[in-house]
Amino acid sequence: MKRTKFFLLVATAACLVACGGKKGGGMNFGDNEFPVLTAGTASATSETTYPASIKGVQDVEIRPKTSGFITRINVHEGQTVGAGQILFVLDNETYQAAVRQAEASVNQARAAINTAEAQMATAKLTYENSTELHKNGVIGDYELQAAQNSYNSALAQVNQTKAALQQAQAGLASAKENLSFCYVKSPASGVVGNLPYKVGALVSASSNPALTTISNISTTEVYFSMTEKDVLKMTKNSGGINAAVNTFPPLRLRLADGSIYPHTGRVVKMSGLIDSGTGSVSMIAQFPNPERLLKSGASGSIVVTHDNHSAIVVPQSCVSEVQDKHFIYTVGPDNKVKYTEIKVAPQNDGNNYVVEEGLKVGDKYVSKGITKLSDGMEIVQITEEQYDKKIEDAEKLGENQGDTKKFKKAMGM
Repeated sequence: MKRTKFFLLVATAACLVACGGKKGGGMNFGDNEFPVLTAGTASATSETTYPASIKGVQDVEIRPKTSGFITRINVHEGQTVGAGQILFVLDNETYQAAVRQAEASVNQARAAINTAEAQMATAKLTYENSTELHKNGVIGDYELQAAQNSYNSALAQVNQTKAALQQAQAGLASAKENLSFCYVKSPASGVVGNLPYKVGALVSASSNPALTTISNISTTEVYFSMTEKDVLKMTKNSGGINAAVNTFPPLRLRLADGSIYPHTGRVVKMSGLIDSGTGSVSMIAQFPNPERLLKSGASGSIVVTHDNHSAIVVPQSCVSEVQDKHFIYTVGPDNKVKYTEIKVAPQNDGNNYVVEEGLKVGDKYVSKGITKLSDGMEIVQITEEQYDKKIEDAEKLGENQGDTKKFKKAMGM
């Protein structure tokens, strides 16, 4: 029985040695056969992202028009307020006293008017009587002139007191306006920002920071910048800046946590100047914000999707990169390869490149095994299926050779 097992092992060893001695059934992996593809067009979708900052469509810094101590804060951070709502109250005792004094001046002016008008009425009556008496020869010209002068003086006094009333009323309006400055109101509807001051703090129009910021975030503005090259290309393709803005594709917004904001936005403005320091152009997009998810001062990334229905797409595995340049091996009519530089779109899906320059439809290129190629090398064109079969056969050959070595070692050969 032991002898039978021994002969079986010897037979198996002979078989493995015989298999290991063959060269893969006549296929030598390492020859000049390489898979070649022909460049064609395909639909490609790519994304470009730009860092962005988010602001309310209206961000208003709230500052008092007068100086004073804060006596009351009527809002809290994050509260939604309406236009005209009182946010802060400043110490206003002095201004209230000024209003009362102005009101007294108005009342005094009105009383003076009443007195002057009564005196004018008496002077007028005297003048009218004097006129009748003068007609009848009872009084002379002197008495008539004296009555007329008294009437004119009373009339002037009435006009003077009326002017004094207008001046007093203007002083009252000014005092009331100064008093109103102590009640700091919201100029617009929005959300209250930070509240850096507490009750008792002395504030003024020049206080820094401001009392707070009211942000209208029903619609948000998202600021981002594009390179001069991209803007120039977009403007040329669209036929002008206005047309470029109007035809700009819908935008998506990636939030700070990596999620995509559920509403799309659109570009509404483009700066007419190029930042000489960065070589970029400022863009402003608007996004609806019905859920109030976006907050003024937040950050994110603008995502622009590009659809190209006639793109030349090549696998990244057939492209070599040297010092930020990309190269591919093209195949000429004489079956010789050429180390060709191509320009690819900066956006890619991680598996393929979109070729912008250096390769045109109909050109042939090597798709696999480029590390074994050299410029000017003559190859035999095969399909990718044939190339993959060669790799599979080579792997099987390697496994068989490995099993033979293991058996020899086990048998002490």
